[in-house]
Amino acid sequence: SKSVFFILGITYLDHAGSALFPESLLKAFTDDLRNNVYGNPHSQNISSKLTYDTIEHVRYRILQHFHTTAEDYTIIFTSGCTAALKLVAEAFPWIPEGTKQPSSRFCYLTDSHTSVVGMRGITASMNVLSVPIKPKEILLSEKNRLPAEEQNCTTPHLFSYPAQSNFSGTKYPLSWIQDIKSGKLCPINIPGKWFVLLDAASYVSSSPLDLGVHQADFIPISFYKIFGFPTGLGALLVNNRIAPLLRKTYFGGGTAAAYLAGEDFYFPRKSIAERFEDGTVSFLDIIALKHGFEVLEKLTGGMEKIKQHTFTLAHYTYTVLSTLKYANGAPVVRIYSDTDFSNPDVQGPIINFNVLDENGEVIGFSQVDKMASLYNIHVRTGCFCNTGACQMHLGISNEDIQRNLQAGHVCGDDIDLVDGRPTGSVRISFGYMSSFEDAQSFLKFIIATRLSKSDTEIPFQLSSTKLTMESVPDDHPSFNSADKLSPIPHISDTELENNSSATKTTVNWQPPEAEVESIRSAVSETAVPTYRRGGKPITVTNIYLYPIKSCSAFEVTEWPVGNQGLLYDRNWMVVNQNGVCMTQKQEPRLCLVNPSIDLKQKIMVIQAEENPGKEAVICESKVCSHRVKTYDCGERIAGWFSMFLGRPCRLIRQSSDMKKKSHQKNIKGLASAANISLSLVNEAQYLLINVASILQLKEHISARLEEPLEIEELIRRFRANIVISAPESFEEEEWAEISIGALRFQVVGPCSRCQIICIDQQSGERNKEFLQSLSAARGRKVMKYLLKEYSQLSCYANCHHLFFQ
Repeated sequence: SKSVFFILGITYLDHAGSALFPESLLKAFTDDLRNNVYGNPHSQNISSKLTYDTIEHVRYRILQHFHTTAEDYTIIFTSGCTAALKLVAEAFPWIPEGTKQPSSRFCYLTDSHTSVVGMRGITASMNVLSVPIKPKEILLSEKNRLPAEEQNCTTPHLFSYPAQSNFSGTKYPLSWIQDIKSGKLCPINIPGKWFVLLDAASYVSSSPLDLGVHQADFIPISFYKIFGFPTGLGALLVNNRIAPLLRKTYFGGGTAAAYLAGEDFYFPRKSIAERFEDGTVSFLDIIALKHGFEVLEKLTGGMEKIKQHTFTLAHYTYTVLSTLKYANGAPVVRIYSDTDFSNPDVQGPIINFNVLDENGEVIGFSQVDKMASLYNIHVRTGCFCNTGACQMHLGISNEDIQRNLQAGHVCGDDIDLVDGRPTGSVRISFGYMSSFEDAQSFLKFIIATRLSKSDTEIPFQLSSTKLTMESVPDDHPSFNSADKLSPIPHISDTELENNSSATKTTVNWQPPEAEVESIRSAVSETAVPTYRRGGKPITVTNIYLYPIKSCSAFEVTEWPVGNQGLLYDRNWMVVNQNGVCMTQKQEPRLCLVNPSIDLKQKIMVIQAEENPGKEAVICESKVCSHRVKTYDCGERIAGWFSMFLGRPCRLIRQSSDMKKKSHQKNIKGLASAANISLSLVNEAQYLLINVASILQLKEHISARLEEPLEIEELIRRFRANIVISAPESFEEEEWAEISIGALRFQVVGPCSRCQIICIDQQSGERNKEFLQSLSAARGRKVMKYLLKEYSQLSCYANCHHLFFQ
């Protein structure tokens, strides 16, 4: 049986980031809620007693899952793994520096998640030293064994390491737990008693953990890594031998057996779990876990089978990926791994890599991510909240990290290359829902985007290779027909045809007074910029505005300029039922919607080239992570767009009393444009392209695509506001300011655009090869400088932002 994601055409390869839930889990949970009343567990009524008893049953089920009992471990529910780690840092019985007895140490493996490393912030506030330990160093730690006279010291120390690296999938030995607790391994040479925190969040998503054998003192987990739902729930499994030593300062609701409000008296509850679960636990989410365990067992047959299934997929993918070569023999990818993927006991279902070109240079992860999106493949990029592993595998020094920060790179952004060197990588990861088709789709994507037809001597024929999986027996199908995600609301073609207004509609508005006053001048075809490097004139050939964000261009020969750019440019946008902006990346058919504005009648006419209101309500939406205030354009327009796009959506307009502000940084030493007011554009008021630059790109792209490409089509793909004709291609890279008629503009720099350039603006059809061809068109020199902008759309400076001054 096939995964639901295969049915939807999605290749989801970020299971290490989050598992995805099956519909049967949601159905079982919602049926439970419909059939039972669950009250606050801190009350004493019948519904509250039911909640309390169900929570205790779930605690037992979690202990059973990890092969242990309530005699050995206590379950403390938290909001996630990070909260569990924070709890350990706050409650551990640290002995600070400066006391008569030896002080405590917090040691952690450098291949650890940010949330583990962040514990040192708390220990530092308690005057406890933190010591990072590299993976190779722990293997040499037998040399740190203490002399017999120092082995009786009782100072508590804590060592934390991941059961599985979330960066590379390396599984570190669970035998370290007992070796460290017994003194056979000592992370550092210091007297005292060692306790072990096993970060199991990544490990338990695809592997069984037996706490009856490997008795770590603290095991933090997040349940969404296992089940996909619920997402805001985790737990700390605490060994009962250490639990009485934990310290508690704050006491929230439900943690106190007794306390006085008028003086400093507090007596905690006897139960360790109740003592540390501040406030009311997320009891409905905890109840969902019961169904999560049941569904997981029913669908897969258990964690051991999941371990074998996911490893088989990772082993196959690694084997093919590691053998892909260019015609010159150069590898296509560089894999960051500590193993050869031959043993599921030492390697999890995670593959971390960077894509290389024929010369061995890294292609930035942002470009790979955007290309994968065109193939509907979902991957993870960056450093994955694991800077230590990222530095170790990519050879990034501490000084490099600091220099990259000064260059503007921060964790989680898409600056993938600095001075030609990678700041992160690409990660794929498999889960129990993953299928052989997922692995094939990914490998076909790499081959299609990196290798020419003459290079494709692949060691495995992907279309015919069969994969033997013993992980899921016949009586535990990985998915059945009932296990589907909730269907997307769909409007039939018949409904669309029967709607007489489906191909044309109008929007009326009364322009605010401030908007009229903002009209200062007009840009026209005959305007000539005063900035020129040669004697030949530079003329404006086309003017486009885009009244509705991501819809078709409206071409004009003369147009008013407001304080946010061309008047009414990107003043409206289409949003889904959750108020999230829809673009051509999700809905390519938006390019078929042609809005035009009649300035005299104050109306916008919306037509669709395909033949298939009420009082304004103020609301908020987001445009590229910036919150903007908008108002809804009414039911009639919403119905028109919903009919045309075949999914519920609405048209909203930016409110005139709240403007987006630019967040552009200084470029070329010019004054900051941070206070410039923006409409619903992503980064700047205007976008400019040069026809000469486009013509040069056309030659490269047409040759690679092996098909004719019209210059007008290419210009439309760049979705610029102002198209100029300059004597030389790419001379705009040198510009700082230009003037057009009476208007002066500041050139802020190359635009940061996306894979929309792959969409034909006349037909709405995607061409996946387009971005790949464009990325190769200008060579390594420019790509080293700003690959992010180049790979997304701008080809460095052939698209420039202009700010009105």
